[in-house]
Amino acid sequence: MQKRTLLDGQKFQITIKRLCHQLIENHIDFSNTVLIGIQPRGSYFANRVQQELSQILKKTNIKKGNLDITFFRDDFRRKDGIVSANSNTIDFIIEGQNVILIDDVLWTGRTIRAAMDALLAYGRPEKVELMVLIDRRFSRQLPIEPDYIGQQVDSLNSQKVKVSWKETEGEDKVILLSESNK
Repeated sequence: MQKRTLLDGQKFQITIKRLCHQLIENHIDFSNTVLIGIQPRGSYFANRVQQELSQILKKTNIKKGNLDITFFRDDFRRKDGIVSANSNTIDFIIEGQNVILIDDVLWTGRTIRAAMDALLAYGRPEKVELMVLIDRRFSRQLPIEPDYIGQQVDSLNSQKVKVSWKETEGEDKVILLSESNK
């Protein structure tokens, strides 16, 4: 297995800061904007974005929630065994709000499609934008494109992008895994 590091250490942190500054350009004070992390991995990214925005803006009331999409996926019935869902933690109304959907990796677009379906259970947003840490742009199966991108990577279907978060794996790192050709 070959590994190529895409982001780590200071570059990882700078990427999150850059994305936050892009959000501030478009949403200024976040009075009409909420952050929604897609469970499970997008939640870690959304937490980081909220923390960074709070530091930059000196504001502690930026709304953030976590959205579970398990039963909105088009493949959940194809899995063996019992499917277990994560919890939703959205304690605010999104009706008329600008929603920033946040996930770690965008690949086929199916997760985002499911998230948009699940989001409607909480109201009709004014606008939905998408932020991803990594955009795997060559394997899209649905016409979904991110508004905010940490890094684009051109990868094959056989490759895997693995995002590690300090909270769970002990370090912030993004690697591209490839099978070795023998």
